[in-house]
Amino acid sequence: MSSQNSKPLEVFGLKSDLIRPGDDIFLKIKAAFDQANLRPMARDILVIAESALGTAENRVVRLEDIRPGAEALAYERLYQIDAREAELVIQESDVVFGGVFGVLLTLKDGLLCPNAGIDNSNAPDGCVILYPENPTESARNIAEFFFNEFGVHIGVIIADSRTQPLRLGCTGVAIGAAGFLATVDKRGETDLFGRPLTVTRVAVADNLASAAEAVMGETNESTPFALIRNADAVFDKEAFGITTIPPNECMYWGVLKNKNGL
Repeated sequence: MSSQNSKPLEVFGLKSDLIRPGDDIFLKIKAAFDQANLRPMARDILVIAESALGTAENRVVRLEDIRPGAEALAYERLYQIDAREAELVIQESDVVFGGVFGVLLTLKDGLLCPNAGIDNSNAPDGCVILYPENPTESARNIAEFFFNEFGVHIGVIIADSRTQPLRLGCTGVAIGAAGFLATVDKRGETDLFGRPLTVTRVAVADNLASAAEAVMGETNESTPFALIRNADAVFDKEAFGITTIPPNECMYWGVLKNKNGL
């Protein structure tokens, strides 16, 4: 287990040709490194867009194949979301809390996210892309591929973009990770004035996903991967997963729930 040195953080966007359902994601990543004339180094962190991974893992669904039920049709009337997409959201979510115009707010695998992470951008016409089946397992497999192919241990993040409460615009969020500690507990350490920290935990994977978002883009950049070098992360080849908390332990959820009697 080790932390990176104090060299400046570097973030490289890695371009790829179009990723189609069933493509070998390992070969796509390797080709992106070759195109960028980069070779992975130990303690690098590779960030992969969830839509690119989901496409390669055959998580692309044609909306014409979906038959919406009564609940989905009700959501269409209430929030003007395509009932077929709403049906997929219901199937993919752990909980649907409600919605606003065009979007349902959901809980999926411990993550509060719109539409259960279902993406209709960068999807073929008439299709949507579901989240990868198991993002962290995919991250572990990709990290293992890099060790077998290049002989280096790296970290891997499967990233999505998300909005923050009461903020306009998207930032990055990690939905899967392997090879480093995604969250670092700073409790017990001291601040500049010697006071012990009591609640601070650093969302390392989310911070790095946001850094990668700056070079990966949201539209037609064709940059589904990013390489982060010199990250101040704690690397551990046995580490994997994203730390989540239940809704009742979330400050935002708890306050709003109590305030509104939800």
